[in-house]
Amino acid sequence: METYNPTPNQSLHPGVCRELNLDGLVGPTHNYAGLARGNLASDANANQVSNPKEAALQGLAKMKALADRGLLQGVLPPQERPHMPTLRRLGFRGTDKAMLAQVAKESPELLSAVSSASSMWTANAATVSPAADTPDHRVHFTAANLGSSFHRSLEGAETSRILKSIFTDDAWFAHHPPLPSVPQFGDEGAANHTRLCGGHGKPGVELFVYGQMAFDSRAARPQRYPARQTLEASQAVSRLHGLKPERVAFAQQNPAAIDAGVFHNDVIAVGNENLLFYHELAFLNEEPLMAELREKLGDTPLETIRVTNDQVPLADAVSSYLFNSQLLSVGNGMLLVVPAECRETASVNRYLDALLAADNPITAIETFDLRQSMRNGGGPACLRLRVALSEDAVAAMNQGVLLTDALYERLTAWVQGHYREELSVADLADPALLEESRHALDELTGILGLGSIYDFQHEI
Repeated sequence: METYNPTPNQSLHPGVCRELNLDGLVGPTHNYAGLARGNLASDANANQVSNPKEAALQGLAKMKALADRGLLQGVLPPQERPHMPTLRRLGFRGTDKAMLAQVAKESPELLSAVSSASSMWTANAATVSPAADTPDHRVHFTAANLGSSFHRSLEGAETSRILKSIFTDDAWFAHHPPLPSVPQFGDEGAANHTRLCGGHGKPGVELFVYGQMAFDSRAARPQRYPARQTLEASQAVSRLHGLKPERVAFAQQNPAAIDAGVFHNDVIAVGNENLLFYHELAFLNEEPLMAELREKLGDTPLETIRVTNDQVPLADAVSSYLFNSQLLSVGNGMLLVVPAECRETASVNRYLDALLAADNPITAIETFDLRQSMRNGGGPACLRLRVALSEDAVAAMNQGVLLTDALYERLTAWVQGHYREELSVADLADPALLEESRHALDELTGILGLGSIYDFQHEI
């Protein structure tokens, strides 16, 4: 297995932490089935023909570009799809070919669900608290249950297995199973979690954003689309990670934003270190929240970039995914990674030009073509899970997932050799697709050094 060795501009000093961006590799069954209610892009592109090969290569290109900047970049493998164990649990019998034919005939919607490549959006994989925030000084992971939709609820157990195969050493890492998969504890992972701090290795304030209070029917909630994250789930994750109440904040999403297509908080806000970049309609009680964050950050000044609705209308923010961007520390400033759609939306394009010209921590903006993911409702921030790690913790994790030039070349060749250029929803019933996907994933676990993490690898 290739070992990751920091280049000079990546070298760490003892006690210094940096952020690993762990990007989801798009799976071979990437398709547009329109499964995500409340995700406007997913709805708009339902049943169109996708290009899994292009999607995976677009994601890898973004990873490589960020790694070339000296950022710590990793790869999270896709999950096994179609997920035949789920079909067996639901009463389908016979060979894989027979089951695919039966479910395609009797319930094509179910086939789409068990074939979804939605694990590519690893911002939903888990909530992560770094060692600086936890009482045992380990990095804590809680895999998300994603219980608001059936196709995503299939991911939690396998996500836990994959994360444990990457962050294996229990001296450095602690893993918690998904919360109970019921509406009251709907948990969507890091897409509704932001950590604010004076530096990745310093204690921070963890901001959990929820859509509704499950046990309080009188509280404000959206009317058009479901609120996926509950306060109760956010509180449970905070308890599991042992976070101090004085270093945690809970904030409610603006229900009007959810009804406008802001299904996760990372569609309307993004933070990095002590900067919070957000739309004025992001939070239900904005002013008290900002006051609370400033108080809890103490000597660390909270910097904010607040975008008004006059500057960028909410509809433009949602369609362009301006806030579903990556905000990364580079040199003496911050880099904002945005999808190409931002430069194609007039109000957002104007705003970005003004942002660069203004005096603020964002000193660079980089645009990426992620159209295959964007058409299903996932931008740069959806594709990555952020993990703050010390040098020793980096050394303790599975080195095989850390992106190097050699791994990039190998993964590019792997995608070129295994992925289809076109995939329709009807193609999901093709037993050849199942075999192609299994063969690809079996080879991938060897490339990344992850062992047998898939159900089919344990079948006799």
